[in-house]
Amino acid sequence: MELSADDVGEIKSGIDALRDEVGRVFIGSPSVIDHLMVALLARGHVLLEGVPGVAKTTLAKAFARGLGVSVNRIQFTPDLLPADITGTYVLSPKDGAFSFRHGPVFANLVLADEVNRAPPKTQAALLEAMQEQQVTAEGETFRLPDPFMVVATQNPIDLEGTYPLPEAQIDRFLIHLDIGYPDLADEVVMLKAHHAEPVEARAVIDGDTVRRMQDIARRVFVEDDLYEYAVGLTDFTRHDSRVMLGASPRATLSLIQAAKAAAVLAGRAYVTPDDIRMLARPVLAHRLVLFDEASGDVGARQAVVTMAVERVSYRKAVRPV
Repeated sequence: MELSADDVGEIKSGIDALRDEVGRVFIGSPSVIDHLMVALLARGHVLLEGVPGVAKTTLAKAFARGLGVSVNRIQFTPDLLPADITGTYVLSPKDGAFSFRHGPVFANLVLADEVNRAPPKTQAALLEAMQEQQVTAEGETFRLPDPFMVVATQNPIDLEGTYPLPEAQIDRFLIHLDIGYPDLADEVVMLKAHHAEPVEARAVIDGDTVRRMQDIARRVFVEDDLYEYAVGLTDFTRHDSRVMLGASPRATLSLIQAAKAAAVLAGRAYVTPDDIRMLARPVLAHRLVLFDEASGDVGARQAVVTMAVERVSYRKAVRPV
């Protein structure tokens, strides 16, 4: 069934309400909130990166509360085990039988706080959940709630006591956001708010509304030329001389999904080239692996994607009628 502008308008009030509610709590760039909204509508996951004290966790918690869905927070530490995330079988003293006890990953929104504080084995416990929305234990599969979203925070990997995320897991994050320091005006507002009564986000939508929003975003129209444009951008990263591992086909799919969500945020039932250009860096840059020591530099990876946007042009094909 073809999506109409009325369908998008039907959910626009809920989108705007959630954006405004998170903005009451998080003092910072509105674009950060918009990128979280894009990930939600595209059924993707978000990795928030920044030094301690820039409100990464505050942002994630406000977003979670505004959704009005079940939320669990996992504080990642060096001694955290995979079973502490996914759950495990426990023996019941009453009947002597084993039953599966669900871990904190069984929630609509999982806040993985300081995800790079845990070793790779524990980080990998999220892989199946993020990709397939399920958990497998002792050969038995358990479905996760719908909707399901992971919002992870991490500190820069060069700080003591952190572990770089494996490339396979980084590729499962739809969007990577670098949360920098606030500008001077926002920091002044934050200081004033700190001495007032704390502001808590309220639930403004619910799980049924989220699923409806996601269904609308999935049906947004994309012209064939834009599919070709997205492939052109990711293909550019695969042939750049600085890049050892370019953006995968999963990255191209993620870029299209994110562009559809951005169109819905803008109140449109169709994707434009600007939707793709706007999201190229947050969707593609974190997936690249460079040859030299600059591979750990976010700016170096973003420069590759910026060059792709500048060099790869969008051409609307002339097709026979």
